[in-house]
Amino acid sequence: MVPSLLALLVQPRGVLTVGGDGLTVRGMYPSQGNIRVFCRLRPKISEDGDGPQSEFAITQNRADDQIADVISKGKKSSFDMDVVFPPTSTQQQVFQAASDLIHSVIDGYNVCIFAYGQTGSGKTFTMEGSDEHPGLNRRALKSLFDLCEEKKADWSYEFEVSVMEIYNETLRDLLNTDKKAKDNKLEIKHGKSGPHVPGVIKRTVRTVEEVNENFANAKKIRSTATTDMNEHSSRSHCLLIVYVTGTNLSTGVQTTGKLNLIDLAGSERVGKSGALDDEKRLREATNINKSLSSLGDVIHALGAKQKHIPFRNSKLTHLLQDSLGGSAKTLMVVQISPVVKNVRTRFALTGRPNMRCRPVLNAVDVQAHL
Repeated sequence: MVPSLLALLVQPRGVLTVGGDGLTVRGMYPSQGNIRVFCRLRPKISEDGDGPQSEFAITQNRADDQIADVISKGKKSSFDMDVVFPPTSTQQQVFQAASDLIHSVIDGYNVCIFAYGQTGSGKTFTMEGSDEHPGLNRRALKSLFDLCEEKKADWSYEFEVSVMEIYNETLRDLLNTDKKAKDNKLEIKHGKSGPHVPGVIKRTVRTVEEVNENFANAKKIRSTATTDMNEHSSRSHCLLIVYVTGTNLSTGVQTTGKLNLIDLAGSERVGKSGALDDEKRLREATNINKSLSSLGDVIHALGAKQKHIPFRNSKLTHLLQDSLGGSAKTLMVVQISPVVKNVRTRFALTGRPNMRCRPVLNAVDVQAHL
């Protein structure tokens, strides 16, 4: 069982206000090194089945789009996020809410975007999407390239991309197609600029199409499997990392930013997923849940301003150390399957009701240098 991750992000919320149209849409927190939490309720799918257990038990509050209402055993509870997206929400709406944070990469910030949730909750759809409905990955990349094009009179930009996965706490380079290559299993090292991965392939890209092509090729060797909860379950954390270097054409000032787009492996109860009957699946589920627990510990330590942040407790947090602390901006999209049979599993991860995500205030130190 994964410990309460979202409980580590919350603090008491303010008084509700209802606009004249019956719906209050509050503005986002300023993009100042905090952690935002979005909640997205996916539509019903075939795996939800039929009957009473497949009915909606989690909905967006009718009066306030920052509240998720949960009905469990006849009792209603409310959970407060930055935004709650209903099952009818579009990929564009999710991107629009995150666009200012994504654009800060151009200004020299490290940005980290996660999709978090149980197996089958729609994480991969939100992050990657389809050709007809592109997700955060493709929309974010297109937006970055478009913004750089708008600023080309004053700035020049260079883009590099790498794609990695963390499978059973082993870091793999998904752009390295040589399975026999010694450097295909990578280690994280530390330098003056923070964590880095010697030997990882970084490819220079000039268009968003080149980024998408590299990512599509990388996904072909990502670790997936069939579980009792999802026919094509991601068994690894997949990281698409885009490095952006900007140079001011007049002053020579440079900025370096990094966009981490992360499709987390699904958290799950090992019994419900069928992992108890398969030694390989059990090991995968155990490592996934342990890694997600470590992510929660890091977020808690940052929020509590502890002197020691346990970044090195997992490969995921170790690799992302410079994108979770320091000059970092983080968005967690919590994916929820809103039907009755999943209420206990889903909201065991969310913490107490009537709470709001706590901003994690990092030292803002834009990576600009001459």
